[in-house]
Amino acid sequence: MQAIYNIAEICAQQGIRQVVLCPGSRCAPLTLAFSRQGSFSIKVLSDERSAAFVALGMAQHNKQTVVLICTSGSALYNFAPAVAEAFFSGIPLLILSGDRPTEWIGQQDGQTIYQQDIFGKHVKRFFQLPQEYAHADNVWAINRSVNEALNLTNNENPGPVHINVPLREPLYPVNNQPIHFVKDVRVINNTPKEFVLSDDTKAIFTKHWKQYNKVLIVAGQQPANLALTQLLQFNIEKHNLPVLADIISNQHKLTQAIKHADAFLGQAPDSLKESLQPELLITFGGGVIAKQVKLFLRKYKSIVHWHIGIEEPHADTYQSLTHTAAVSPESFFNFLSTIDKKENFDKQKKENYQQVWQLEEQKAQALITNFFPATTLGEFEIVNDIIKQLPQDSSLHLANSMSVRYANYVGLSEKQSSIEVFANRGTSGIDGCTSTVVGHCLANPEKLQVLITGDIAFFYDRNAFWHSYPLPNLRILLLNNHGGVIFKLIDGPADLKEVDEYFVAKQKLSAKHLCAEFSIDHLIIDSRKKVNNQIKNFFEKDGTEKILEIETDTQLNKTIFESFKKKLKERYES
Repeated sequence: MQAIYNIAEICAQQGIRQVVLCPGSRCAPLTLAFSRQGSFSIKVLSDERSAAFVALGMAQHNKQTVVLICTSGSALYNFAPAVAEAFFSGIPLLILSGDRPTEWIGQQDGQTIYQQDIFGKHVKRFFQLPQEYAHADNVWAINRSVNEALNLTNNENPGPVHINVPLREPLYPVNNQPIHFVKDVRVINNTPKEFVLSDDTKAIFTKHWKQYNKVLIVAGQQPANLALTQLLQFNIEKHNLPVLADIISNQHKLTQAIKHADAFLGQAPDSLKESLQPELLITFGGGVIAKQVKLFLRKYKSIVHWHIGIEEPHADTYQSLTHTAAVSPESFFNFLSTIDKKENFDKQKKENYQQVWQLEEQKAQALITNFFPATTLGEFEIVNDIIKQLPQDSSLHLANSMSVRYANYVGLSEKQSSIEVFANRGTSGIDGCTSTVVGHCLANPEKLQVLITGDIAFFYDRNAFWHSYPLPNLRILLLNNHGGVIFKLIDGPADLKEVDEYFVAKQKLSAKHLCAEFSIDHLIIDSRKKVNNQIKNFFEKDGTEKILEIETDTQLNKTIFESFKKKLKERYES
């Protein structure tokens, strides 16, 4: 087992510090190696699906690879949703799975499935380790594979890598022999690639820059990056550029950012959209929440579309991609800042184009601000109140479905510059939203982590609380409309007779009993007069995790949201 024990030593010397472990017997040699090596903070969680999302949250918070360990059989399959999210979101995970020796696969042995390549295209690479460890070549192969896997997880394009480890019995040290770690184990260090704009690429872009005046920038999902934000701000002011930035782009620090394009583009007349149509489109980051932005840019296509980033492959989200630049956004916008700004008539055209976007943004922001308080208290209003009162230096987590959409309509202000936003938008699933936040809480117990989630996502992931670790920095706003309200709001299912039973999936649960089971403070909002006091209590740092629940019904929230969209539309009809 020495080559297997050395896996932990290689990880330690590569700087890995966080390990999430799911108990099991087949992975016992890995468990003992990581627990006895002494360099790791290990969290033990029994639900593999939840554990994988916890590991994802820890890796996302620290921007460092987290090791995720499980036993053989269906345990590994339960990692799949989080692995897929990590792949599409670029989050570094190293999955180590214990397995039966190859000859026992398909022989009715317990906890045995086909584990090789189990995640398919949803990992950057799969490694199958040798099942015999004595021969020098196998020792070399194990060392090489582990080093390569670690380097792949967190290079210029981070993501998950899977190592399958076939293990023979005995799985535990005979006669409790001590485990030895080879301190001079070989470590293969990765030298990061350097991506720079070539002179030819600069010349092509400069030609387009001079040729077109209606230039639009769209910022996709990305971590907070102060240097990038400052470069964007400089370019906005120098070149009169509109920058579309929804809430998950973490560009709310920008002044003059267009944060509510999804609100006004959904109701704007064609004549206005024609005036907003870009000639040159520049995109960077991941995807956007705003469906109306996607529809607008697909219909009113730019002449030239540059996507900036080193990720592969480059998505053609708006069906207009003409050029890619394999450099970091910081490098690109630093280059843009060196280009001379336009003068005279061209300058006026750029200013006019920016002003059209700015005017619509200002009107939408005013309407959203004046919409609250609504006639009836609903979940949309509570999301607005929570976001407006978020403490500085906290993190905001948004579950999928309506939670992330409500938050995007509300948005964050420039004054909330120290707040970072996270959401599992790689696959946009609801299955691990709470567990991901738990991972952030464990990675940094001092930082307040605030999750806004709906009831289906919340109860789906209730095993996020099934562990022994205190989470005093966890705050959850639970929007409990007793079903999937989004199916009442989107075109298609809303008017079907089957919508309540087969799409909304009505349920009668509340968080009361869950909070009692896991010793969580349960706060309830059931009237407008309770709102201020309960939110104050919710954010108070008193060493207790808290869930603030508002129970409403789907029809009420549908009525409120339709009223909101009606007011947006009326602005263009008056």
